[in-house]
Amino acid sequence: MDRKNKAVQIITFAVLLIFSAVFLFPVFIVLMNSFKTKFNISNQPFVFPNSDTFAGLENYIEGISATDFPMSFFWSFFVTVLSVGVILLFTSMTAWYIVRSKDKISKIFYYLLLFSMIVPFQMVMFTMSKMANILGLDNPLGLVVVYLGFGAGLSVFMFCGFIKSVPLGIEEAATIDGCNPIQTFFLVVLPLLKPTAITIAILDTMWIWNDYLLPYLTVGHDYKTIPIAVQYLKGGYGSVDMGAMMAMLVLSIVPVVLFYLFCQKYIIKGVAAGAIKG
Repeated sequence: MDRKNKAVQIITFAVLLIFSAVFLFPVFIVLMNSFKTKFNISNQPFVFPNSDTFAGLENYIEGISATDFPMSFFWSFFVTVLSVGVILLFTSMTAWYIVRSKDKISKIFYYLLLFSMIVPFQMVMFTMSKMANILGLDNPLGLVVVYLGFGAGLSVFMFCGFIKSVPLGIEEAATIDGCNPIQTFFLVVLPLLKPTAITIAILDTMWIWNDYLLPYLTVGHDYKTIPIAVQYLKGGYGSVDMGAMMAMLVLSIVPVVLFYLFCQKYIIKGVAAGAIKG
């Protein structure tokens, strides 16, 4: 029996290793080609750089200069951090109220949020961009509000699932000790939501950081995030500076990968706690 279990573990590990290699291979190709001259990327995309094709940091310097990468990085960082923070704060409070309140309005509001998860973005993107312009949301702060609307459904769903597992007696004890509802939420409930909050933060960070369409429709080229800035490396008649684009893709991937690696231990725990009970 032990040999059988060990064989199963080895096979499972081998299969997962193969899948990991398949998923990481495109990232490796981008990293490798970011150090090659632009003329050799298309001709020899799967060949390691050599003395003739190695470009050093030329692609990175050219890409940073062409895209104004520091400013694009700032706008991406600003929008992502602020959006994730706003989503976590407001959706956790909303989920707590929905779970603890038993009225029909809360249930209707909850199901409306769930319904927003299944509505394709393509159905609302034109009306959304028009309304954002009318309401003056066509700026980085307005973009945060738009992200809150699109990210609320999944976040409320996961928070509600976790809050249902929190004993009501803990909150009642805090009330007896003199806490008002706001103090109860921030001092008692919110610390318990840490696993789910970190999971939502990871998912929303990867979504917002890499999002191209929503910032492009809302703020356009006035406040270029990294995905929008990378698109400006395309020249006339479809020409693309592949070297600079590969370098900028590497720089755009690094922050979100580091953030994911730092927080990955919480994601499975958070998903299990927030989704199974929901």
